Order: sequence, then C-alpha cells, then structure tokens
Amino acid sequence: MVKQEPVTDVADPRWLRAISHPIRVRLLAMLEEEAASPVVLAAKLEQPLGTIAYHVRTLYELGLLKLVSTRQRRGATEHYYRTVARPAPSPESWQGLDAISKQRVLTALINTATDHANRSAAAGGFDPVEAQLETQALTLDREGWEELAREARSWIARAQEIERAAASRLEEGAASSGAEAREPALRIGLTLMLFEALAFSAERAPQASR
Repeated sequence: MVKQEPVTDVADPRWLRAISHPIRVRLLAMLEEEAASPVVLAAKLEQPLGTIAYHVRTLYELGLLKLVSTRQRRGATEHYYRTVARPAPSPESWQGLDAISKQRVLTALINTATDHANRSAAAGGFDPVEAQLETQALTLDREGWEELAREARSWIARAQEIERAAASRLEEGAASSGAEAREPALRIGLTLMLFEALAFSAERAPQASR
C-alpha cells in the first residue's frame, strides 16, 4: 500500500471520497474506538472479508487509518488499524465546499451520530443521571445567532480541555494503583448540532441533484 499524507481538511477530495460509502463511515467510527483487523471488522459487521478488506485498504491509502500492530492467526498475518484524527471543518473550508459535498459530509456525520446514539440508548447509555438529551427551537436575531455560535465553539473547546485533564488523571491512577483499584475510563458520547432550523410544518427544499 502507498500511504498518503494525512487528511486534515474536510474539503480534501480524499476525505469526501472516504465518506462517500456508509461502510467506510462505520469503519472510521469503529476504528476510532479500538484497533481491529479486517477479519475482526468483517465478523462484527457481518460483511464479506473481501468487502471490508477493500474499504480498509482504501481508508489506509487515503491517510485516514494507521497500522498499529500485526498478529499471527492460523498461519496468516492480521493487520490491526486505528483511525487517524479526523479533519475538523473550519469556517473557511466549510464555505469552500459545494452544495453536494456539504450534503455528503453532513449525511456521514448525522448518520454516525444517530447510529451511535441509538445503539448506546439500547444498551442503557442514557440511564445515568448525568446523561442529557435536549432539543431547543430558538428564535434569534443575527446578533443572537452569532453569539450562540461563539458559545458553542467555546463549549466544545472546554469539553476537549476536560477530556485532556481526565486523561492525565487516568494515567496517574494507572501508574499509582493496581489494576483492581484502577478507576475505569468511561466512554462518553457528545454530539452538538447548531443550525438554522426548518419548521416541521414547512415544506422541504428540493435537494441538489447528484
């Protein structure tokens, strides 16, 4: 495989190609959680090994996966991959996308968030008192809309700070205590959407032809 430079911009044609197939979107999400081989992924997704191997190879060649280890299994070498950090959309790169590319990115992001929330809900992920599920339809002027957008960006940055602090505490705990006393790491899902809302009673605008 010829490995390319990592994808860092959502406007990169390689990123748009990567998320153009639902299996690749799911693989990126799964390999962000833990390393796995095409054999393991094929079993979990109940897909032919050849299909999964093709999509994994494509993602690796696009610079979205990294090879983290190899293992011997039944006389063959299994390659284990993990997702490289995904590109974060900047206002400039987002505005530079055409309507079809924006729709492709949005579809992948929303499908991933919805799938994650549905599977987590079925497993009791919303049972803890800390869990939140809120939808607000607000009426704002332009100044209020811009202020809310700034607050959303600030809150995401704060969430990342909290994660970094938690990672440090987990590392310290692992180093200072035995495995039995170690505080478990909690997998927390966070999705924030902020958009101009279409009224439920309004007719949907026709989608751009593909």
